[in-house]
Amino acid sequence: MATGYLEILRARHATRLLVGTLVGRLPNATAAIAIVLFVRAQGGSYSLAGALAAVYGVANAVGQPVLGRLVDLRGQPRVQLPAAVLSALAMAVFAFVGIEPRTAAYASVAAAGLFTPPLEGGLRALWSSVLHRQEQIHRAYAMDAVAQEVMFTVGPLLVTVCASLWSPRAALLVLNVLGVLGALSVVVSAPSRAWRSAPREAHWLGALRSPGLLALLGAFLFVGVAMGSITVASVPYADGHGGDQVYGWLMAGLGFGALIGGMAYGARQWAGEPARRLQVLVAFLAVCYLPLTLMPGAVAMTFLTVLAGVFLAPVIACAFVLVDRHAPAGTVTEAFSWLVTMFTVGASVGTGLAGPVVEAGGAQWGFAVPAAAGAVALLVLISTGRVLAVAVQGAVVAVGSENDPNRALEPRLGSGDRA
Repeated sequence: MATGYLEILRARHATRLLVGTLVGRLPNATAAIAIVLFVRAQGGSYSLAGALAAVYGVANAVGQPVLGRLVDLRGQPRVQLPAAVLSALAMAVFAFVGIEPRTAAYASVAAAGLFTPPLEGGLRALWSSVLHRQEQIHRAYAMDAVAQEVMFTVGPLLVTVCASLWSPRAALLVLNVLGVLGALSVVVSAPSRAWRSAPREAHWLGALRSPGLLALLGAFLFVGVAMGSITVASVPYADGHGGDQVYGWLMAGLGFGALIGGMAYGARQWAGEPARRLQVLVAFLAVCYLPLTLMPGAVAMTFLTVLAGVFLAPVIACAFVLVDRHAPAGTVTEAFSWLVTMFTVGASVGTGLAGPVVEAGGAQWGFAVPAAAGAVALLVLISTGRVLAVAVQGAVVAVGSENDPNRALEPRLGSGDRA
């Protein structure tokens, strides 16, 4: 696979699109951590930090499918870059205004989340215009996924390093400037400027008219709850075991675990029904969250966060196959944006829920939330298994699409992007 990755990176525009998307997504990938650290530095409570992170997430969840549909209709440059600039400006207002007055703080983080550009769905739509063999496109999905997990490993460390060297305010500003530069690099490229969505049926529901996609989104709401609750529950644990640096290592451990799991998952091809396989992966995900409630020392806890992250990337990678299989023709960016939306809504609910839980029962109860959320996600998948097993009817399968009603071998997906 390493040889295949090099072949892809040698293709014209491939490296630029991949790196630009990764850098462009840094503000969104690290927003919850950066907001929590900034609010704590301003003297705010855990509940306020969780609430502001939740508002950002909910606004992001609203904006992603709307912007995704606009990308499908209007093209990438007209949507992605203006959205990135507006999001960065709103976060800059939050960084300079602070947590008082509260109305301004909530409004600014809401605007930052609302205008976050749907870069990840846009990248998947671009691969077929850069690479022309189906096996290359499948491998590009894997490479993209592995690179995303590297970002989610490095991102938390970057936030904590910036906060330690300068301040949490500087971390917010630096990350959002990088985000604009990344989006700019993508949208001025020739593939982004030339890309147009496939023909689509006019329907106000868009991608949501697919029952299979709705079932998958329902499950991913609770996968997001699990991730969001860990973000907040780790803060009081870190406060008692070394501070912000320990917090950064815990968050990086989740990303590193997902990287390991994603590489192992992508090392082979998977035959059979992906809906059934997703149930098994989510079950393992929920079980691996349970050891976090033991709360051992910082080093052991970091290893436990690695374990907790191992099955996240395979879960998301398998979900990508199902999203592509169930998305109606001409809604690819919107469909993947809806996955981001539900994951983000869940993460926002998780951060908002974990704050009061931590204040009422401590970090141990906070770490119990993700295991419970994983169990609920599994129940949703089991109850909708028949719907997920049936591919969307009448889909137009593009070159390199994962929409495969013939149940071909699943491509060698890697870790999967975080939704």
